[in-house]
Amino acid sequence: MAKEKGRKLIAQNKKARHDYTIIDTYEAGMVLTGTEVKSLRQGRASLVDGFVQIDGGEAWLHNVHVPEYSQGTWTNHSARRRRKLLLHAEEIAKLDSKSQETGHTIIPLALYFKDGRAKCEIALAKGKREYDKRQTLREKQDTREAHRAMSAARRKQRAA
Repeated sequence: MAKEKGRKLIAQNKKARHDYTIIDTYEAGMVLTGTEVKSLRQGRASLVDGFVQIDGGEAWLHNVHVPEYSQGTWTNHSARRRRKLLLHAEEIAKLDSKSQETGHTIIPLALYFKDGRAKCEIALAKGKREYDKRQTLREKQDTREAHRAMSAARRKQRAA
């Protein structure tokens, strides 16, 4: 069997970019059991409510739901168990110091396979307030309207 190439997305946390301001992102490997990998290969996972915690110099992924493998036996994994993330020691130290600051947290953004290995994209993030969320949506809507107006003007110019 040929080795997989590229990035195959499994799950994405779209709400995270709405609820948090992303400061920095990291790519981390994950320590998984066989049934977890098989379940992920079926494209089944949920990052909602997931978070990363630094404990004893190690990064742990909590509350990420990887459903049990359908053909699994007694060796099946529990769906919401904590999973160890593989990062360099400097990255863990940096994340730990930054996450101690008020309002900062570490959240998972995406789960994917990269060259056949399961990876997790995590981000150091700061929680947004309600008015920040509204402002972000307003800015996005304004830019969308501006692009529409410009493309409509271009169409009129071509037609004339």
